[in-house]
Amino acid sequence: MSDTSREHETLGAQREGDNPAEKDPSDWVTGDEPMTAPQASYLDTLARQAGEEISADLTKAEASEQIERLQGETGRSTE
Repeated sequence: MSDTSREHETLGAQREGDNPAEKDPSDWVTGDEPMTAPQASYLDTLARQAGEEISADLTKAEASEQIERLQGETGRSTE
């Protein structure tokens, strides 16, 4: 297959009604990788505000779930 034949090729079409921003963290392809530095930083901020200690060895998916939970507890929810 030549490079020019990929011009019209697509991968992972979005289904109608799906919002990729709302994908369940447990379904993430990279969800089992270590959390990112920005996640760790934000989680640290939220945990301090909530007066909680959170493990520093979370996966991306686990960190996202903790961030969402702590946003609700601290009133910093994005919704």
